[in-house]
Amino acid sequence: MSTQPAFSSVTTKLSLIAISLGALFHQAAFAQQEDETNQSKIEIIEVTATKRTQAIYEVPVAISAFSGDALAEQGITDLTDVGKFVPNLNVTGFSAGHTSSANPFIRGIGLQDHLITTDPGVSVYVDGVYLGRQVGQNWNLNNIARIEVLRGPQGTLYGRNSIGGAINIITKQPDEVAVTKATATVGTRGRLKGDIFINREVSDNLAFNVNAGYNERDGLGKFINLPNAKYDVGETQEAYGRLSVKYTPQDDLSFTLTADANDGKGGLRPYTTLIDEVPTGAYFTGERFGQPTPVGPLRNTDVAANIYDNATGTLDVTDVSNAANGVSLTIDLGLSDTLATKAIISHRTSDYKAGLDDDATIFALDHYPETGDADQTSAELQLNGYIGEVDFVSGIYYFTEEGNNRQGSNSRFNGGANLLALDQRSVSRAVFVNVGYMLLDNLRVAGGVRFNRDKKDVTANVGIGPFSASDSWSQLSYDLSANYTLENGLNIYTSVQSGYQSGQFPARPYCLFGDPTCLVASENITAVNYEIGLKGQVNSNFAMGIAIFNTEFDDLPYQVSTTSEGGFSTTNLVVSQTSRGIEWEGTWFVTDAFKLHGALGYIDVDVEQLGAVKPVAPLTPDTTAALGATYEFNITGGAVVSARLDYSYRDEMFGEPSRDSGRFTRIASRELVNMDLRYKPAQGDWSVSLYAQNLFDERYDNARLNTGDYVLRILSNDAREVGVRYTVQF
Repeated sequence: MSTQPAFSSVTTKLSLIAISLGALFHQAAFAQQEDETNQSKIEIIEVTATKRTQAIYEVPVAISAFSGDALAEQGITDLTDVGKFVPNLNVTGFSAGHTSSANPFIRGIGLQDHLITTDPGVSVYVDGVYLGRQVGQNWNLNNIARIEVLRGPQGTLYGRNSIGGAINIITKQPDEVAVTKATATVGTRGRLKGDIFINREVSDNLAFNVNAGYNERDGLGKFINLPNAKYDVGETQEAYGRLSVKYTPQDDLSFTLTADANDGKGGLRPYTTLIDEVPTGAYFTGERFGQPTPVGPLRNTDVAANIYDNATGTLDVTDVSNAANGVSLTIDLGLSDTLATKAIISHRTSDYKAGLDDDATIFALDHYPETGDADQTSAELQLNGYIGEVDFVSGIYYFTEEGNNRQGSNSRFNGGANLLALDQRSVSRAVFVNVGYMLLDNLRVAGGVRFNRDKKDVTANVGIGPFSASDSWSQLSYDLSANYTLENGLNIYTSVQSGYQSGQFPARPYCLFGDPTCLVASENITAVNYEIGLKGQVNSNFAMGIAIFNTEFDDLPYQVSTTSEGGFSTTNLVVSQTSRGIEWEGTWFVTDAFKLHGALGYIDVDVEQLGAVKPVAPLTPDTTAALGATYEFNITGGAVVSARLDYSYRDEMFGEPSRDSGRFTRIASRELVNMDLRYKPAQGDWSVSLYAQNLFDERYDNARLNTGDYVLRILSNDAREVGVRYTVQF
């Protein structure tokens, strides 16, 4: 059957949106006839997306960047908040009910799960170090110089697990500037947060900085059947710290040693169970696999009446915790005026406790307390430089991870014993090179390749004895790009990028009860992205970027969960997927004091039909939008008041790959508003802000999973918060 009419319809939509976005702010941007000698008001952000420093407009990649100093004013305190303001990015949290998880989805690619046998489709890096696990990844964004969000496959420079994109978090490096900065925040919902950052130069060749803090917030509900629960539903407490020491024995050589740690604990994430009250599921009929369940039929009246309360009778699932620590060493060595090497060596460990009571009632039916840990070691050695008009980035990479997941002693399915034990060791090796050449004074062409080799060994036990399997994969990734600077300074680029992800074993292989050979990994996941974009400064008051893309994915595994004889089973539904869309971002200084920033994304995702099943891309809204307005003015005595309002929109989406006729798995659209009003005296080193996050208290879902017997409705932990933030720097 031809798909031409559907494709034409989508193409027409994209064309209309492209025209609309190209015109957006056009009249405003050119309304002010200005003298060309006027100094630009637009800050040109330098990024390291291509592992070398470039102005953001010169990078042939769709990229959004956030300055660390402005994050709090925009209402961004963690990765989940970043996902509210970037086109075609959606960041959710799920991960066995943990409150500290972050699951980014870019352009229809992400990961709903967290178990050791699964890998994210969007990679997250901190100062060049890869973070491979979702739980504990929702970092408190303090001591941050910049955040970069790269959209589209980044397989050449960032390797595996970046088929959707990559997120770079760049912290402030130790330098010679003496800075002490402290922030204290008090707000509704029991918000109490304190943070301090210190940077000092010890000598001409030795400097350090340290960042430490504590953050807590009350919950949204109660464990109504467990008055002895230690925490409320959604309650969070976290302590964190990071120390970085930089030693520069000579101008062309430096060593930066960094250590970080965080320790978080609190209550289970808000969620509820939706029971399909028609005679199809075990919860309604009270019968599963031909046998009655020990509690008989259940109804929606058996769960907590307030969806933010929890009716569990199992104490083990009421609290969650996570702890992570890491150490890294970065060595920068200049070999000559045009050649340099860089080495990044890191070791990270993490562990967590979480779990869900899936029936969400006082009855002992489906309970899954869970623990997990992971140890990661990585090393990357780069050789970068220039040879005439040629610039290049090259390197070798090594990564290994050992991790496991265990369900606790009180875990049970259908009222009986349940067990899940997963162990996996993975090793990844790669070599890469990317070369650029100035073909003309205003035309740069570039190309790169990366060869990846991966191996995974897994052992799974679902209560019938351990089963082991092993598999390996290899892949050549590539990219080609051209970047042309127009006479007016705007940059137009076109690129072809590929990405790669190794295969994945089933996350919860209860299929072993019926098929002892089902512990089989999926094939290589590959992605090829075709993109064209235009970005840069239109004039001194207005800058914008627009990108149109088409990405094709093969052997992409969707995680599909159902109830099976042994428990909550998750298998891989392998599909081909095409994502096409458009993204626009713009900044306009209406006046010297009034600034607008907008972002808009549209995506159409087509997933191949599998027999009678037509899957959908999970947690991927068709339309994403954000608009921020900042106004700054002076008052009597020279004090400065700045007011900021930020709006975020995410279209409706599906919580899992199944449409389910939209009855249970569809997630409604959401609109969020943040506000920040800051006062800074003329003669003073402090400022005070009145802030509001989620000002209108929009309550929304993070995910929905239909197991066939019931639907897990995972709720956001993002209720309205209003408070005061005080910052002093000296």
